[in-house]
Amino acid sequence: MNVALFSPVWFPVPPDRYGGIEAVVHLLADGLVDAGVDVTLFASGDSSTTAELVSVFDRAPSERIGQSFWELQHALACLELIDEFDIVHDHSGLVGLTLFGLTRRPLLHTVHGPLTGEPGEVYERVCRVVPDAGLVSLTLNQRRPRPHLPWVANVHNAIDTSRYPCDRRPGESLLFLGRMSPDKGAHRAIEIARRTGRPLKIAAKCRETEEIAYFEQHVEPHLGDGIEYMGEVGHAEKCALLQEAHALLMPIDWEEPFGLVMIEALACGTPVVAMRRGSVPELLRHGRTAYIADDLDDMVAGVDRVGELDPSVLRAEAERRFSVAKMVSGYVAAYETMISPERSDERGALFAA
Repeated sequence: MNVALFSPVWFPVPPDRYGGIEAVVHLLADGLVDAGVDVTLFASGDSSTTAELVSVFDRAPSERIGQSFWELQHALACLELIDEFDIVHDHSGLVGLTLFGLTRRPLLHTVHGPLTGEPGEVYERVCRVVPDAGLVSLTLNQRRPRPHLPWVANVHNAIDTSRYPCDRRPGESLLFLGRMSPDKGAHRAIEIARRTGRPLKIAAKCRETEEIAYFEQHVEPHLGDGIEYMGEVGHAEKCALLQEAHALLMPIDWEEPFGLVMIEALACGTPVVAMRRGSVPELLRHGRTAYIADDLDDMVAGVDRVGELDPSVLRAEAERRFSVAKMVSGYVAAYETMISPERSDERGALFAA
């Protein structure tokens, strides 16, 4: 099997700091190679992989994130070689789904974002134009707004647990990890810290215009007196913060499609206190690996109870449910479905029509 694995272009694979999709694509690319699959990874030239790497840009154009001209050049590199592959596996979003779906190659597309509101409406429209594409969800909850899209598989994201030490040295501080966005809720994490009387460390991406505006209005005025902004951190510093945190806060206010930081916390044995939104009830187990809350009052109460959770149980959950091997096997099965003779016959009939 010859797979074209198409990553977003904005961050290298794996990312230096922020970049959950790129981190997952890196594990998938190398895991597929280990499984004997012939993989070509389309990513920026500063990426590192055991797969064959094809790049348009020597360095990921992170400072130009969201500009379609750069995204289109990246996609054209794959389109120019597309006939060489048995299947294209796209992680880039709606642009990749549309462009690759209009070709004769089998296309598997992993949906990394939510399907509520306008994004869900656009996915509906694109799938009517490219009806033979197969979609993969990260959690079953992600499908709920659009259950009739052409779903092929549900495959959880994975982490390499060997890179996450489970050596708990918990202090008093709470931790917020993610990006600066009202949906992610750094401002709510500050309120929880104030109400529990605990310090809070905030490690978050803050590069884009909307992220900076949110930070300046809702986070920066509250810094000091135990509330500390750490900036955007790399892997080693992130692990150190998790090991030392009393708990990781996930005060989200959106339909989180996955939330990689939650399973990173589990791997480190760090308790999670999270709002009951999106993927949270599917990935975490209330009272066993986390405390799941319905409001901020519940989150405050959960912070005081996390000492009841056993770090070894959290670690075992991460190893059992979110391993690279499990993710790779899920995607290989999806590839086989997409390139099956029955599916090929259906695709031929579509393009003949």
